[in-house]
Amino acid sequence: MKYILLTTLLFCKTSFAQIVVTHFNADWNNANNVEWFNKLNDCDLTNVDIVEQPKLQDKHKIVIVPTIVIFKDGEEIKRYQADLSFKLLATRKEIQEYIDELIMSDF
Repeated sequence: MKYILLTTLLFCKTSFAQIVVTHFNADWNNANNVEWFNKLNDCDLTNVDIVEQPKLQDKHKIVIVPTIVIFKDGEEIKRYQADLSFKLLATRKEIQEYIDELIMSDF
């Protein structure tokens, strides 16, 4: 049931610009989880374990984890990927500023 909800949330389209930020990772890579991910605001947040949901990994071409993808109205518009050591170099501030710019661009 939670997978249906997650998939619906990822691809839901509304008449308003909907921003969904998805954190792709795997249980085996928990040491590199993006701890501040749930502190992002003004968007919907989802987490995808690529081992549990390989179809979403394939669909979104996730080749390294963690990866954070920003969707607007169901379309991918920005991606932040880990480096070869499986560490995400993007900061919370950098991603939040991008989300804020997206919101402001709708006005």
